[in-house]
Amino acid sequence: MWIKICGTTSREDAKVAVDAGADAVGFVFAASPRRVTPEVVREIIRALPSNVEKIGVFVDASAEEIIATAEAAGLTGVQLHREYSAADVSNMRARLRKSTESLRVVHVAPYDGDSAGFARQLQSLAALPVADDDPTVVLVDTRVGDKVGGTGIPFDWDAAQNAFHQHAANLRLIAAGGLQPETVRQAIQTMRPWGVDVCSGVEGVPGRKDHRQVTEFIRSARAAAAEFAEAAQ
Repeated sequence: MWIKICGTTSREDAKVAVDAGADAVGFVFAASPRRVTPEVVREIIRALPSNVEKIGVFVDASAEEIIATAEAAGLTGVQLHREYSAADVSNMRARLRKSTESLRVVHVAPYDGDSAGFARQLQSLAALPVADDDPTVVLVDTRVGDKVGGTGIPFDWDAAQNAFHQHAANLRLIAAGGLQPETVRQAIQTMRPWGVDVCSGVEGVPGRKDHRQVTEFIRSARAAAAEFAEAAQ
């Protein structure tokens, strides 16, 4: 179970996430209470282990802006909240380190029952060419109005579960949107995602993590994944 703690703004918050066992920390480079600069992120990243992924979150940024920010901050991955052509994504990978991960994002309205429409979006992403035979990584998040993340509101996990299960073999699906330490177990059991992502669900105030909640979220996610793996044997 891949776990990302997003909306990180300080070295202290990043260290707590890493010490608790997070696989990745996320940094927001878009309008948000959690927005950070490349300079701040570079200083945070310098204190993190090399095996932890450092993901930049971008909304409506150009490919050139993403490349420049990723290089300045020292990111190992980018999360793309808009449509980019295969050529743009390929260019980003070529210009950055080849290991730089690109997370595509699919947005679902809160409690959206349009499971067929969601499945079509995943089917389109599954048909995209992949680099080095690695499955496309897709983050599924809730969209509320013009907010593309960090809303604390979940989508309909039951309606989404069939699409998650159907594409588990050819997409790495990450569940996000409204997850909390108290609910992540249910989300994992229902959708069986490749990973989970949390932001506001482990905050004391926007942009500042509650360290106890971060630790509990990761513990609950790991326990749920272990339960599922054991049941599948």
